[in-house]
Amino acid sequence: MRATVGDQLVQHGRVVGQHDKVGEIVEVLGQEGNPPYRVRFTDGHEGVCSPGPDTEIRHKDRIR
Repeated sequence: MRATVGDQLVQHGRVVGQHDKVGEIVEVLGQEGNPPYRVRFTDGHEGVCSPGPDTEIRHKDRIR
């Protein structure tokens, strides 16, 4: 999984009724775009994230 600053990180809900959590990658802490990432979520929360299998990266050049 590789990302750059400005990409979106989407954590998909794990149970029925749980919404996806979307955030913007504001800093890449790993080498060559690898995790961990500092992410600012839409609710204002910011944290360091090492994405799991329920996560996808939406690259900024493909976000509509």
